[in-house]
Amino acid sequence: MKIRRATTDDAGSLARLHVDAWRAAYRGLVPDERLANLSYARSAERFRRSLAEGAEETYVAGKTGEAVGFVTLGACHDADVDQETTGEICCIYLAPTHWRKGLGTLLCRFAEETLRTRGYRTVTLWVFAGNARGTCFYEAMGYVPDGATKVLDVGAPLEVVRYRRALLNARR
Repeated sequence: MKIRRATTDDAGSLARLHVDAWRAAYRGLVPDERLANLSYARSAERFRRSLAEGAEETYVAGKTGEAVGFVTLGACHDADVDQETTGEICCIYLAPTHWRKGLGTLLCRFAEETLRTRGYRTVTLWVFAGNARGTCFYEAMGYVPDGATKVLDVGAPLEVVRYRRALLNARR
């Protein structure tokens, strides 16, 4: 499985992965109406803008011509952390057909290593409180809740929980 930096040409593939993953992973958690209204076209446009701006980095995983997962990472912008030493995994999404095959682990470890080589000592990420699959995955990867929560409006207010993990041998 190859991992490479995403470009604006990947926006359509990323949008399909994102929408399909949301619909599969968050059914029963996010309101059905919100999931039904997700749009490949709107999502692709958001990805195009985000990739062009480059504030965060997105990496796509797959074989030649087939994107099956992606990870987005960058500096953590939470006001209560040391932003010089704390990076963030903004999201990891996989095609549902690739769940539980090691790709999530591969993308998570890739993101951690990328952040570590940039000098970050800690990595954070946010997970829907009711997302048992996600919380189990990140806890198995060594992440622990750090006590921070917030509420996101995704058609209904949903609590998200921040998880944290130390990165060994950070360069800063």
